[in-house]
Amino acid sequence: MKINIRNKNSIVILDLEGNIDINASEFIETVGWALVSKSKDILCNFEGVNLIDYVGISIIAVAYKNVLNHKGRLKLYNVPAHVRRLFSVVGLDRVFDYYETEEQGLKSFKEESTFSEIINKQLRRRFKRIPVKGDIFFKQKFPPRDTFYNGKIINISAIGVFLISENIFPIGEILSTKLHLLPEPGIVEIDAKVVWVADQEIQPMESPAMGLEFYNIEAHQQEQIIQFVEKNLASTDMD
Repeated sequence: MKINIRNKNSIVILDLEGNIDINASEFIETVGWALVSKSKDILCNFEGVNLIDYVGISIIAVAYKNVLNHKGRLKLYNVPAHVRRLFSVVGLDRVFDYYETEEQGLKSFKEESTFSEIINKQLRRRFKRIPVKGDIFFKQKFPPRDTFYNGKIINISAIGVFLISENIFPIGEILSTKLHLLPEPGIVEIDAKVVWVADQEIQPMESPAMGLEFYNIEAHQQEQIIQFVEKNLASTDMD
């Protein structure tokens, strides 16, 4: 495959051409180079992609996880219909943001950063972590897994949750979770990113444990979490 590298508005644009298959390992190398040398925000132009096989899916997965590990963002535009169908089959349609044009993709980075900064400031200022007992079930979101692991929620805030479990994932891993928040709202299904893992030597009483930050949270999910936190925060203040 061929990769043309451009830079616009501090964002790396990769124009991809050809097949993403066993011979396309340079995609991983190019993404890694861009993360270290240019920018943590990468926009991929898929217009010239002819074919992606299952090895190619794995290559894209490795590149994507590398971006996450660098706290970056990877977005796509000009994705052909046949590629979208393949992504839908393997679950990548729920992982990547698609855009029709380069302008839309570039604009999304700026809008997302501005919105995220405002929301995170508001949430961190308004909500503190509250102790709560509840169950949480989680599995790897990418590549899609069927096996759910279980854990116990120790505390929760409007932006994340801290849990104890025998099954711990590394920082940067994206998980699909089911939070059991009783009595209301009940089960909340939400994606989360691992942002902290307890050190067994330094924190033996909190290990094995990990902290999750809610990821690509939808408005109705955020509202459910906020209402739960506010209700329990009020109860805590009354004690």
